[in-house]
Amino acid sequence: MNTMEVFVTGATGFIGSAIVQELISAGHQVIGLARSDAAAKSLVAMDAKVHRGSLEDLESLRSGAAMSDGVIHTSEEAARAMANRGVHVSIVRLPPSVHGDGDHGFVPILINMAREKDVSAYLGEGLNRWPAVHRLDAAHLFRLALEKGDARAYYHGVAEEGVPFREIAEVIGNRLKVPVVSVAPEEAANHFAWFAHFAAIDVPASSQETRELLGWKPKQYGLIADLNRDSYFKT
Repeated sequence: MNTMEVFVTGATGFIGSAIVQELISAGHQVIGLARSDAAAKSLVAMDAKVHRGSLEDLESLRSGAAMSDGVIHTSEEAARAMANRGVHVSIVRLPPSVHGDGDHGFVPILINMAREKDVSAYLGEGLNRWPAVHRLDAAHLFRLALEKGDARAYYHGVAEEGVPFREIAEVIGNRLKVPVVSVAPEEAANHFAWFAHFAAIDVPASSQETRELLGWKPKQYGLIADLNRDSYFKT
């Protein structure tokens, strides 16, 4: 495998920082976009090069991309636009739950809601399913897509095809020692507010083709096992 110099936006974020570490551990050189001194310091600590700029500064993005062999950017819409201009683009699609240390997505929202309301809730029978992936497995997939991905290909970063929402609510309730309750669909908006749509989605997804094409083999904790660790419930 030839090593590459890779420009990474969002390089100090929850997923981006894992991608940087994955690339560097595989022998690639990373140029990370940093808009602040704190972000720059974090990149240096990861042995990445620092490129000052922001997503709003188009010139900083152009210059960062120009000095690299490849770019990893987590905005699918922008990637599709570049593909339409003839750029070799592969797209990685991530599930509703990308979990792991530092998670600030859907699961922490549910945990905070359960703390505030003193109940951990699910809708109806709670059989709707959320696909999930650990952030480190997602980072590995981004690297494989960079190294081996086909132009205009879509890869599904799904380690678990569908975790029943009720199981997520039950772990949260057990860890917080609050009741686990069913909420009727007509009461969803009252309990979950703006999150009601996400609490109801049933979107099982497969990554079988992605695994076959890229040789991706997720090996980190599953969502329920990860939720049973203390890191999600530190206050």
